[in-house]
Amino acid sequence: MNETQPQQHTGSYYAATLNQPTKYPSLKGEQSADVCVIGAGFTGVSTALHLAERGYNVHVVEANRVGWGASGRNGGQMIGGISGESTLASSLGKNIDQMVWDMRWAGHEIIRERVATYGIQCDLKAGYLDVAIKKRHLDSFEKDLDALEKFDFPHEFRMLSKAETADTIGTDAYIGALLNMGNGHVHPLNLCIGEALAAESVGATFYEQSPVLNIEHGNKPKVITTYGSVSADFVVLAGNAYHFLEPKLRGILFPVHSFILATEPLPEDLVKFVNPKDLAVCDPNFVLEYFRLSADKRLLFGGRCNYSGSDPQVIRRNLLPRMLKIYPELNDVKIDYAWGGTIGVTVNRVPQLGRLSPNIFYSQGYSGHGVNVTHLAGQIMADAVAGTLERFDLFANIKPVRIPGAYTFGKQMVALGMFYYQLKDRL
Repeated sequence: MNETQPQQHTGSYYAATLNQPTKYPSLKGEQSADVCVIGAGFTGVSTALHLAERGYNVHVVEANRVGWGASGRNGGQMIGGISGESTLASSLGKNIDQMVWDMRWAGHEIIRERVATYGIQCDLKAGYLDVAIKKRHLDSFEKDLDALEKFDFPHEFRMLSKAETADTIGTDAYIGALLNMGNGHVHPLNLCIGEALAAESVGATFYEQSPVLNIEHGNKPKVITTYGSVSADFVVLAGNAYHFLEPKLRGILFPVHSFILATEPLPEDLVKFVNPKDLAVCDPNFVLEYFRLSADKRLLFGGRCNYSGSDPQVIRRNLLPRMLKIYPELNDVKIDYAWGGTIGVTVNRVPQLGRLSPNIFYSQGYSGHGVNVTHLAGQIMADAVAGTLERFDLFANIKPVRIPGAYTFGKQMVALGMFYYQLKDRL
């Protein structure tokens, strides 16, 4: 939301395969609502849908288009868990294991329920593979396996050997993997827009192309744009890496860049070779790589890197060698799309849910687990507005780590951080 000029969707595969583009009006004149949500990505849309279903009059103000940011550009990987989970659990003491475990998967269940209830067409598929590059990754997967067994996870899960991994995804780049059929993948932009349409159908109001310029605090906060305003009993800030309106939220979140290539549709023999079970795949590194097949059988291959621009040619040069290292068989395959986006990463990896005043809440910083955790966050934000604070307080009581100079020198600090994590990943 720090953009001063409204923008259209980036040139991604997702934007090219929209079911229904949104054309909501810009905010004009003085409006009023029970709740004003700033940001129409997953967090904002999820919050709006939960609240509208409960009968609240909700207005959502978006600087660009619904799903314009990371929510509509990401890898589409529906990964369980909450980043910074160990920090979260250690700060909460005993007897909360079950609550934290349930929250790990709550976003998945919300997505599945939304897709079923509202008939959202978003290519939702089951199946995910955590792949190991080093032995320490396998050791971590074994701990995950123990937890899945301990809590009687209802979906198929098992460890795969190096040979089984190679048979499953057509590459010997990994030494093993953890298969989890409770995770999965999705067309994120169609999901986000589908949920916005669902929220609209139960009474929510959306405004696009309406960057927020200021928030007037008070008993009834006012959200101000160039041509209009919304006065509300509550405001929810849901801009994540793109939202720096409030000084108190600056310097507690790093914008980290991630990029994706989309190949042309693969012939059936290549599909059967690289991913016959149609799984999402991701490695555990911080400077990670992830890939999956789209509904029309393109390989979507993504990764984090230091580059912070949007030039498709530069993105290709950065990512293509990494893709071909895993799948040299794709050397002659055409790349049809290349795009990037920004995710919000916190120092301690714990998502930041809190409030700036009694009636202004915020949620941000999902550190790569956004598809899942944003949907949980939307439910928690709706609960908080309604006065139920149990899960909200679990996060709000963990104070964000502020980095001096992070807002002013964000790009330089991210580049330094990426270099640090690249070294750490190699160990």
